[in-house]
Amino acid sequence: MNTEFTETSLKDILKRHKRSFDGKIFPNEPPDEDDLMLIFGLTQEIKSKNKQYWGKQLGHCWEDIITTLCRQKCENFGDRIKYGSGRKHLCDFVIGNIAVDTKYRIGSGDQGTLDKFKLYGNKLHERGYRPFMLILRKDNLPSAINACQEGGWTVKTDNETYEYISGITSFDLKSWLKAKRNCYNPSDIGTT
Repeated sequence: MNTEFTETSLKDILKRHKRSFDGKIFPNEPPDEDDLMLIFGLTQEIKSKNKQYWGKQLGHCWEDIITTLCRQKCENFGDRIKYGSGRKHLCDFVIGNIAVDTKYRIGSGDQGTLDKFKLYGNKLHERGYRPFMLILRKDNLPSAINACQEGGWTVKTDNETYEYISGITSFDLKSWLKAKRNCYNPSDIGTT
């Protein structure tokens, strides 16, 4: 696959998400930010004002980036596996017999969420897949990580996630995201 085409696709994702963040960004950066936060100039202080909103939006952005990158760079890419009535899905996409689900962060420890992680991992195993959870942040709820592992998921977080992505795509996403830091204006994303 063409690396320029991949970079253009990933930049388009950042531009689209940047537009939804406009008007919600404030200055200052505390020490515990992540690569996606730095692209949009987000701080923990800003996120703490509406954690659910920012977690959901950054999660969508992370999923879009990883799915697009793998769609363009991986042979045997397949769409998500639906479950039940078709509205739910067991994973975000597959690469051959690897089922991949992406998470920005896992912060929910309610029993329903924990049971879902276990159930979905088991369902994927029953269908012959090896489930992988690719999580950007490392500050995840331990009970949620344990539930994923009990369900048979191989869980990658932080640098392990970047290494895994690099291994399957031959694309250094971590360096690419770092080069896009503080792209406050959507047009800036396309210039570097």
